[in-house]
Amino acid sequence: MDQANIKEIFNIKDDRTFRAAALKVFHYQAVHTPVYRDYLATMGIDPVRIREPEEIPFLPIEFFRTHSVLAEGKKAEMIFESSGSTDMDPSRHHVADTSLYRESFMKGFKRFYGEPAEFCILALLPSYLERKDSSLVYMMDHLIKQSVQPGSGFYLDNLEELASILQKKMKYQIPTLLMGVSFALMDLAETYPVPLSDHITLMETGGMKGRREELIRSELHQQLKDAFGISHIHSEYGMTELLSQAYSAGEGLFKSPPWMKILIRDPNDPLSLLSNGQTGGINIIDLANVYSCSFIATGDLGKIREDDGFEVLGRYDSSDIRGCNLLVS
Repeated sequence: MDQANIKEIFNIKDDRTFRAAALKVFHYQAVHTPVYRDYLATMGIDPVRIREPEEIPFLPIEFFRTHSVLAEGKKAEMIFESSGSTDMDPSRHHVADTSLYRESFMKGFKRFYGEPAEFCILALLPSYLERKDSSLVYMMDHLIKQSVQPGSGFYLDNLEELASILQKKMKYQIPTLLMGVSFALMDLAETYPVPLSDHITLMETGGMKGRREELIRSELHQQLKDAFGISHIHSEYGMTELLSQAYSAGEGLFKSPPWMKILIRDPNDPLSLLSNGQTGGINIIDLANVYSCSFIATGDLGKIREDDGFEVLGRYDSSDIRGCNLLVS
């Protein structure tokens, strides 16, 4: 795709322009992304017959663990890698143009929160900092560098210093964003359970990473709200395989930017979509993924609300993903 078409992705304003852009990206990837092209062929899908976004097949996210999902003729500027586990290969996202990632997360952040320069940005991401290929660390490092507020930065195990900075920012009424992985926020809540003011936005990005017992999001949020005396916990929904993020300002209701859309698939028929309010597998269209694959069937369960927000309700067990593993082996 030419640069003019790519830049238009971030200027999408309504459903009509999104649908047109999604079809344009699909037809490009159906020809130029070998893994996706082969997947469509194995499924017996003729891309020429796809006329509506709802007809587009979604690539199972497992392919990012087993294949290089990258358009022909492109080289990866960076390869982001998930944390993985002892019995599973990590997921790798070959990113041909990191400027698309920066534009996506910068415009997404500004859309939901405003200019990062106006915030003190604190990142409590110890498990991610242990890796140099984390897309989340890349994003937060860039946002932190946009901040002009003293104290912005990454915090590993220095919870006392972090608690002190939060107190100072509250005293001087400095807007502050504290983004943390779930287990680290729980550590902070247990060690320094101090009331936070409205000037502090507390955002979790999920995952106990084996450090603590997994909690459902509502339980996690309630414990954090009790510890810090606040009424809302924000959340970020992103992943290695995506170049865009959705955000929740509380109650687990996520909103995505205009170039990212959530659909819900039938757990028993991955080519069928469910109506709003029904629970199923989360499919994501992320048009920023133009040089990899923009149409991803994730391992998450969720549902779309009537106001077009969506909820993330949990994860599939691997045994529950039916019909989505063609070509993976």
